[in-house]
Amino acid sequence: MTLTTAFNFELIHTSSKSRARVGRITTPHGIIDTPNFVGVGTNGTLKALDNETVHEIGLQLMFCNTYHLLLQPGTQVVKEAGGLHKFINRSLPIITDSGGFQVFSLAYGSVADELKSKGTKKQDGHVLKINEEGVLFRSYRDGAKVLLTPETSIAAQKDLGADIIIPFDELPPYHIADLDLKKSLDRTHRWEERSLNAHLENPQQQAMYAVVHGGVHKELRQASCAFLTGLPFDGFAVGGSMGKTKPQMLEMLSFTMPLLPTDKPNHLLGIGDLESIEGCVPLGIDTFDSSYPTRAARHGILLTKSGPLKIMKSENARAFRPPEEDCPCPACRKFSLAYLHHLFKAREMTCMTLATIHNLHFMVDLMRRYRQKILSNEI
Repeated sequence: MTLTTAFNFELIHTSSKSRARVGRITTPHGIIDTPNFVGVGTNGTLKALDNETVHEIGLQLMFCNTYHLLLQPGTQVVKEAGGLHKFINRSLPIITDSGGFQVFSLAYGSVADELKSKGTKKQDGHVLKINEEGVLFRSYRDGAKVLLTPETSIAAQKDLGADIIIPFDELPPYHIADLDLKKSLDRTHRWEERSLNAHLENPQQQAMYAVVHGGVHKELRQASCAFLTGLPFDGFAVGGSMGKTKPQMLEMLSFTMPLLPTDKPNHLLGIGDLESIEGCVPLGIDTFDSSYPTRAARHGILLTKSGPLKIMKSENARAFRPPEEDCPCPACRKFSLAYLHHLFKAREMTCMTLATIHNLHFMVDLMRRYRQKILSNEI
């Protein structure tokens, strides 16, 4: 049972071999087949691509960042444009976060560091105050003070109008005392409930996913699942640090996922590299967001069925063949690996566009193949 009639999750098949599952999420802007990869378009665009191209590639769900859009161009501007879909010319589903991830990375380290459990307290002056109300911080653009609370985060996401929105939560650092982690989790739960209440005042055909926290403590993860599943959220995301290594992450997810309802969709926040997806699909995770494929493309790495291909290797200077022989993407159909090698050597911006197109095509096809294997009970 979901809160908005415009949003629905259908469980199509669960593998007989694992918890891997195939589902279908229906949103006001279309279908999301699961499991699926979610591209990160921080400022309303995937770097190096326009949204028409992203649509043609077939990326069903795109992740945009409330924090960045709040500061530039401002969510009121997006609202005046008719919402994020019209503003960026995307007709397919969009998910936005609460802004909390980015705000707390200012206090504890970069997002990348926190995902690797390397977050430590910073004193950079950006975050001015964290209390029960929310977080007061300075804009990295002009130094203006901004107060982000559960209510203002939801108001911003209402302006943006994404199909799936996220409640305001705190991202504690990996290196935090147990008592402080418990206090953080309790406050996050209060913030999430306040976010939900603000959302329910004007659902606006949007779905809201709760965010499960608890760090690397199983009892806190269990408590988080118990609290959040008792509230009428439309789905569940898993966030926060889950260990320093992938085996630790998989162990924590193996413990956490069975605690979530099977009749609602779930999402793994900020993790979507190939190795992690391979390990997490059998655990029953539905969607993954990550900037890894697009970031790899900008660094000259193509994702292929035979492994990563480094475009800049000297041996590719005369590789007059498609980067990947059986790939239907425009980069592989129309251009040679030698040409891409030349573009990267010449530092032409076109090289990043072509590589990004290929890597997104690869991810879309990879998830399609995962769904086929689950349906055949191979995973």
